[in-house]
Amino acid sequence: MKHLCSLLCLLLLALPMSGKERTIKPGQIWPDAAGNHINAHGGGVLFHKGYYYWYGEHKAEKTSSALVGVTCYRSKDLVNWTYCGVALQVEDQVGSDIEKGCTLERPKVIYCPRTGKFVMWFHLELKGHGYAAARAAVAVADKPTGPFLYLRSGRVNPYCWPADWSEADRACADTLQAAHFGQWWTEPWRKAVAQGLFVKRDFNGGQMARDMTLYVDDDGRAYHIFSSEENLTLQVAELSDDFTYHTGRYWRIAPGGQNEAPAIFKHEGRYWLITSGCTGWDPNEARLFTSKSLLGPWEQLPSPCVGPNAKLTFGGQSTFILPVQGKLGAFIFMADIWRPKHPIDARYIWLPITFKDNVPVVEWRDEWVPEEVFE
Repeated sequence: MKHLCSLLCLLLLALPMSGKERTIKPGQIWPDAAGNHINAHGGGVLFHKGYYYWYGEHKAEKTSSALVGVTCYRSKDLVNWTYCGVALQVEDQVGSDIEKGCTLERPKVIYCPRTGKFVMWFHLELKGHGYAAARAAVAVADKPTGPFLYLRSGRVNPYCWPADWSEADRACADTLQAAHFGQWWTEPWRKAVAQGLFVKRDFNGGQMARDMTLYVDDDGRAYHIFSSEENLTLQVAELSDDFTYHTGRYWRIAPGGQNEAPAIFKHEGRYWLITSGCTGWDPNEARLFTSKSLLGPWEQLPSPCVGPNAKLTFGGQSTFILPVQGKLGAFIFMADIWRPKHPIDARYIWLPITFKDNVPVVEWRDEWVPEEVFE
């Protein structure tokens, strides 16, 4: 009997801990430790001192407007997440940039070793103004869970031309007038967009900034990557040493290509960028870009998605690429399945990225175990 009890104890120890999940099930309800569906949409993940921190938009039952703010969850294994509360709270004050009811999207957080601060950037639209503001907003905190202190918002890099433009490029753009191109989608208009039609239009007030992500390169420089120029062109803007300002240096990706939802990573010396087209809340086919330099030039390749519904990115839209800590070359593609009629029920697509002929592949899996995929 004594030996039998010892054997049973060993078997129990070998079993997974009670209440702990091992699998990620893309597109299904993803409960946190309290059993509630995780509410962190359009988000990103930061790894800090042994924990992953997942930040995202809190979605309500019937509106995508921000009624709560940015939520934060914490995990050690990428599967089981504990709710840590509201990292950035919207404000009740009328006229505040982040007044309750504003549009607050795609929050991303990075850690600045120079200041010891956690820095959050997000896309902000002012309450009652639709998507006209097209602002980037920044907040800081002393702890990864917050509370984050809101600093400011605005358009990006006013009075600055793209850093890689020649004097001839600047002179050409300076001649362009939006009033001369009232009809969009014509060949002359497309050419003017590529030459900087909207860069010139927004030169004084600053460049538009909507869907976005953040990236810290190997040398410690941080970059803000966002959809700009009426969602026609992506821009890569360098951040200051404390990560809370733009330096005035920026570069353009795929001018006129209509890309949003940027998600970026680096593998074996090459940068990879996954984006989506611009079809509102409806899914479309993911795009893949690559470059040997973050600043370009970028080459477009076919969609990395493979499997059922791959032509529509499995029904979702990219939001972030998560590097798995301690696993060289291991990355997770993060996307959201938007449900605008019931925003709180939006779902998450997390899938491992593999490589075929040194090109990223995102293949659909009904469920998968990170500790097995990334062993």
